[in-house]
Amino acid sequence: MAQVSARAGFNGSALTRLLSRLSQADVREPRQVTADRLSQWFGWTDAISLSAALNGTPGASPPGSRASANAEETECRRVRAALAAAIAEDSTFAASPERDAAMDPAVPVEFSPFRQRYLARQQAMEAGVGPLRGKLRARLASRSPEMARLAAVDVVMEQVLGAQERSLLAGVPALLEKHFRRLRQAAPEAWLDTFRRDARDVLLAELDLRFQPVDGLLEAFRTGHKDTPQ
Repeated sequence: MAQVSARAGFNGSALTRLLSRLSQADVREPRQVTADRLSQWFGWTDAISLSAALNGTPGASPPGSRASANAEETECRRVRAALAAAIAEDSTFAASPERDAAMDPAVPVEFSPFRQRYLARQQAMEAGVGPLRGKLRARLASRSPEMARLAAVDVVMEQVLGAQERSLLAGVPALLEKHFRRLRQAAPEAWLDTFRRDARDVLLAELDLRFQPVDGLLEAFRTGHKDTPQ
């Protein structure tokens, strides 16, 4: 059976390691094995849904649905590159010594504009990755009964774990605000540029995290494509 790559937990993600460093504290979740953590997130109806997805009988594959895996990979690269470019080109998080020099030193820099832009970038990532993941699932399901089961499992996993992930990611701006205030109070040289760079790195790490399910589905495409008779 084609295998979807296991998704890295928050404890092992680059995002968590980066936030832990910036906050000068351990922000990881309690040390629990993955199975135990997942079991706490699954409710009774979730378990039934997952069981149905694993054991269900998917519909027949429509004719002409076996497109090359290259098309899916190209689309995913395009979406990811566009989201990464939007982060890199966001002027709020770009170094600007001239802009900083023109600021009135008597007026304290506030975090509010950074929070608004960070939330906007999060919304853009969700709007880009969510539909892409759904498209990949639909294409995967059309390839074979085996892959249709994998797609059905991913639907359930998104429903169950998606809410937990959104809740955790919603807390990232608050952690960044603490980092912002700490830097502002210490006022090291070019502290604002340091914060902008750190916030941009966090956004890129979050993008990597959000793309992990997409990477898993792509891996299933690659495996399935190898197994598909030419």
